[in-house]
Amino acid sequence: MAAVPPSSRPGGSEPPPPPLQYSLLLRHLVGEQRRPRALDPAALGGIPSPPKSEEQKMVERAMESCAFKAVLACVGGFVLGGAFGVFTAGIDTNVGFDPKDPYRTPTAKEVLKDMGQRGISYAKNFAIVGAMFSCTECVVESYRGKSDWKNSVISGCITGGAIGFRAGLKAGVIGCGGFAAFSAAIDYYLR
Repeated sequence: MAAVPPSSRPGGSEPPPPPLQYSLLLRHLVGEQRRPRALDPAALGGIPSPPKSEEQKMVERAMESCAFKAVLACVGGFVLGGAFGVFTAGIDTNVGFDPKDPYRTPTAKEVLKDMGQRGISYAKNFAIVGAMFSCTECVVESYRGKSDWKNSVISGCITGGAIGFRAGLKAGVIGCGGFAAFSAAIDYYLR
């Protein structure tokens, strides 16, 4: 007896399987229903790492603390601000210029003194901004319990608003929006 095709079997026919929907497949591969895989170096053929000692864990905790991040941002801001101040003073034509005697050429000592003063001024400002931003970002991240781009936008708004608020409410709002937009752009570029 020959096999009877499923459509001609007595007692009813089974519906054909539904066609493969690519949108459903994409949702599971790259969409919101994608399940992240745990990256295990040993499963990928990598070198297994030994467990961390208590000293290593302590150093990691110290380096991830808000205080360390604030100090690092403050020092980094000071160095970058100083370099930026010296650079802008170097290309400024009015460095060492005496308004009382406009025809006198400034000496190298006067020019270097002005460059140093501008470098220190920029360094202090950049250090304060870096420490403010880092502290607010760490506090926002601790409060929200997430590490994403919203933290930098919120902390950028707080920092820019605090800096601009010294000049008035309108300047504070503009500073908040500008610093938040700049933080979002930098975060988008770096992540």
